[in-house]
Amino acid sequence: MEGAQALVDISKQRLADMQILAPFSGVVVYKAAQPGEMISPVSAGGGFTATGICTIVDMDSLEIEVDVNEAFINRVEAGQPVVANLNAYPKWDIPAEVIAIIPTADRNKATVRVRIGFLEKDERVLPDMGIRVSFLQKMVETTTEKKEGVVVPNAAVLNEGDESYVILVKNGRIEIKQVEVAEETSNYSRIVKGVRAGDQVVASYDES
Repeated sequence: MEGAQALVDISKQRLADMQILAPFSGVVVYKAAQPGEMISPVSAGGGFTATGICTIVDMDSLEIEVDVNEAFINRVEAGQPVVANLNAYPKWDIPAEVIAIIPTADRNKATVRVRIGFLEKDERVLPDMGIRVSFLQKMVETTTEKKEGVVVPNAAVLNEGDESYVILVKNGRIEIKQVEVAEETSNYSRIVKGVRAGDQVVASYDES
């Protein structure tokens, strides 16, 4: 009886070894193998052995990765608020924030990769969808030489003829606001009319 039980235990262990368990819960988005195929953790040179059976995505931990121009990366920081817009739903403003700036640059494109996390989960957000992000920046009051107004990055000011505008985010909605620029330096503009300290202005756009 002991010998028979040992065989049963060995058979159970072999059956358990044939079960493949994912390291996390998710959704299968790609099947790479078919029933009967040989699977190996490493690729066999010149062979037809698959190295995986599927691709699983954890829908609760989806992130955005964008390449930001080197000239703008000094204005991006972890925790910075972001508004994201899917190409499929361009009018839907999705709240997000910067998770981290990857500490390496792409020399050929002169960009730095930035990771952005969603603040709200929604089933409409799917892996590999095209998305556009806007980095937000809180405007601060100017104090140098007691000059009035608020300062914003030049990239945040849109000029059309003799008129200037900024894009504000209020209560999750985007609003185009005409402003009066009193002074402009190589990096910043001082606005004396149209916005006030504490407003959130879209400082730049990036697409992914």
